[in-house]
Amino acid sequence: MFQKAPGIVKVIIFDTIKILIRIFVKCHKRQEELDLRLNGKKIVALVDEEFEDLELWYPVYRVREEGAEVHLAGPVKGKKYIGKYGVPAEAEFAFEEIDANAYDGILVPGGWAPDKLRRYDKVLQLVRELHQAKKPIGQICHAGWVLISAGILKGVTVTSTPGIRDDMQNAGAIWVDEPVVVDGHIISARRPPDLPAYGKAFVDAVANRG
Repeated sequence: MFQKAPGIVKVIIFDTIKILIRIFVKCHKRQEELDLRLNGKKIVALVDEEFEDLELWYPVYRVREEGAEVHLAGPVKGKKYIGKYGVPAEAEFAFEEIDANAYDGILVPGGWAPDKLRRYDKVLQLVRELHQAKKPIGQICHAGWVLISAGILKGVTVTSTPGIRDDMQNAGAIWVDEPVVVDGHIISARRPPDLPAYGKAFVDAVANRG
């Protein structure tokens, strides 16, 4: 009886260690979730043919890293849209399914997609509603075309690819040649090399809105 006791003690010790490890892992995971700045936030990212690959995916992954849920929305639900450099993006929702009230911000990529996106009334309505609610609107490179068509840039300080500077100014915006510009809830950037600063600025805007 007493000869078996050490073995029983070992089992108890091992089982206790396993339980403590589970508790530690669970607490650590819980702490990581609490540390995520965008936990519980929802962001919509727009897609259409010939989006700029990095300008879509970098911000999407950046906000996901901070705990946000990101939905890709395009003209047709379930369709795969191809970026300028061949990277696909499947639309999880059609534009018509998106309700601005359900989201905490929007990401508009550059490339040639903005010239297509600006032609959808639902896209422009979505951007205007998010603007009225002062929810973060992220736009980079040629994405300014969408904001121009939505009519929300008058008096707003922004940046973009220099190629659409005149378009932005003609829409009433104050254009500056800076990597990233934050004017209220509108966050703008010029091109892919500016993505790290752009990603941080957008995350900050969503997190600080509460």
